[in-house]
Amino acid sequence: MRALPPGTILQLMYLRERLVNIKPGRFIEIGPGSGEISGMLLELGWEGVSYDLEPRTVDRLRDRFRVQISQGRFDARNEDFLQADKNSLDRADLIISCMVMEHLTDDLENKFMQLSAELLTDDGLMIALVPASPKHWGIEDEIAGHCKRYTRAAVHELAGNNRWEVRHLAGLTYPLSNLILPISNLLVMYAEKYKLEKSDMEKTKLSGIRDVRFKTTFPKFLSLVLNEFALMPFHWAQKIFSSARGSLVLYFEVSPLKFRGKSE
Repeated sequence: MRALPPGTILQLMYLRERLVNIKPGRFIEIGPGSGEISGMLLELGWEGVSYDLEPRTVDRLRDRFRVQISQGRFDARNEDFLQADKNSLDRADLIISCMVMEHLTDDLENKFMQLSAELLTDDGLMIALVPASPKHWGIEDEIAGHCKRYTRAAVHELAGNNRWEVRHLAGLTYPLSNLILPISNLLVMYAEKYKLEKSDMEKTKLSGIRDVRFKTTFPKFLSLVLNEFALMPFHWAQKIFSSARGSLVLYFEVSPLKFRGKSE
């Protein structure tokens, strides 16, 4: 079993709890990283496609999901979702992104919302996870090419300006990520400060294939503690403190106003 970062595990635990209540259909994922979310969706019976700017990320996804690709259940595309030919884009029941929207300028962020609204089916849903709490801006934002950290008010403003409805909004990974943030920043500074000299586009492309020991990659033996069972108390904590202002991650579900689903 591969050990994942504790914050990633907590995000995936929360996401799974939300996804099991949604009927599987077709998904589009933007910025799939190592494919943890794609893998979860495929496991739950979804079919879909991922888009990523970095060829190496796409090559790894194609290797990891070669069986699902051969079955016609999944495709990994080395394309800019926002620049793709609309005729090549699939309609989807779910559009999902994790740590992607913070790379977009305001204009591109609005374009992302507008394009997603066009592609979603009538009862479709967008799920996004974004970095939160602007006061915690730091080295990781700089090396990853982030444009912003989000607040709850910013999520509601983004949705309202683009005629979307916020159906669910929660802060995640609090308090664990906050406790280990100083150590995390030191690890990133030591291993990735060279990225500060790169362009924003290069930073964005590299953000999905990071290799920081004890931050993004771990020895296998640490899977004994970096797993869902061991982190269950922190999962309960992140749900209890989902309204905490200091949460470093925001999870939100939104849908275009053409769909009048019941808000949660």
